[in-house]
Amino acid sequence: MNVTVVAILDTEFRQEPALARIMNNRLLTAAKELQDFHLIGLHTRRSTAHYLTIHLSYNQKYKIRYRIVNDVPADIEYLVAERCGRLGYILCKSTINQQNSVSFQVF
Repeated sequence: MNVTVVAILDTEFRQEPALARIMNNRLLTAAKELQDFHLIGLHTRRSTAHYLTIHLSYNQKYKIRYRIVNDVPADIEYLVAERCGRLGYILCKSTINQQNSVSFQVF
């Protein structure tokens, strides 16, 4: 499985330039560590999904949030949620709303 973690540096809120530079460097480092160390076991895993793409960004309280962009099996989603939860990352709310709307459409 090919794992890609992308740092989304453009925020929905205004930042001071010096703070933005520090936070962007921290986000880039977090994305690289998540891809190269924390999710390394997924590279050798066989799955129906061949690609896993995760976006990392900040919320307004400078907490790192993540979002799985493509469709992956539930066990991969759970593994990513577990690893990101251990690191203190939170699930992006737009993903939660999107998952709830999909579950309501099924019923």
